[in-house]
Amino acid sequence: MSEETKDPYQDMVESRDQEFMNEIKQNGLGKASMSKFSNDTSDSDTHLGYVNLNLEDLPSMGKFYPEDAKMQIRSARVAEIRNFSIIDEKNLMDIEDKLNSIVKACTTFKSGTKMMSYKDIMEEDRIFILLSIRDLTFPEAENKLMLKATDAEGEDFEIELSTRYFDTEKIPADIEQYYDSEKRSYVIQTKSAGEVVMSPPTIGIMEEVTKFMAQRQRERKTWDQSFLQMVPYIQEDWRGFNAKKIFEKEIEFQGWSERKYMVIYRLAEKMKIGVKPELKVDRQGSEVLVPLDFPGGIKSLFIISDLAGELL
Repeated sequence: MSEETKDPYQDMVESRDQEFMNEIKQNGLGKASMSKFSNDTSDSDTHLGYVNLNLEDLPSMGKFYPEDAKMQIRSARVAEIRNFSIIDEKNLMDIEDKLNSIVKACTTFKSGTKMMSYKDIMEEDRIFILLSIRDLTFPEAENKLMLKATDAEGEDFEIELSTRYFDTEKIPADIEQYYDSEKRSYVIQTKSAGEVVMSPPTIGIMEEVTKFMAQRQRERKTWDQSFLQMVPYIQEDWRGFNAKKIFEKEIEFQGWSERKYMVIYRLAEKMKIGVKPELKVDRQGSEVLVPLDFPGGIKSLFIISDLAGELL
């Protein structure tokens, strides 16, 4: 097996074998401690740098994932940062691709023993996950992303761009009552549209919607913006969801009654979760809203923009 494709678990096993042989050489076979060389691999994820992410801390609070779902993240490695560094911040498709590539590489997502895809992660959980990955990648204080702000007294201060200051959108109580804990989505009974199953979109669904818009733009074709605002919330799975399926749904959408359109459009508006565009910061007992921004652009998520801490 080449160095590029070598299984990290194999590296860990080989390392343990070498430690065991050193232990025998030093203490002899009869005195060598076997406890730390057992076959228990329950802590293997820790050895590989993965840490658990509490799903309840996410903007979605884990409500739309399987009950037994488990998510872990690790720090970004050199190859992943190098790929991210060439992001084209003027190209929406490239931004989406590069952000998703970090989530894909640095996140494991399981339901019981079943491996899930990064595409099963809720779109609005992505920014929280990315910042959590960044915190693991750059733990040093000088690498924190700092935002400039002004308090109620007109005094300037800096605040760290951190998940602990996130303020999230909540689904209102009149919709929350329709949450189905078995289906992990909202099953809403309406007069004009019948039963409607809705939930916030996953990364996989939004990838296909973004690609559809980019394709239409390349072909100089228009698209129904109101339809594309709604369809991610009524599409239950990204699997099998593609440009052809979106086009079919768009045709179906044209046949909706005016009342059905208004009901589902309003429901989609209320179904929005995620991080609000301002951080909520307590400043000397007063609440200050600081615009959520990336100093140095999106690239600064994984590329250090201030070299002051690196220069001698």
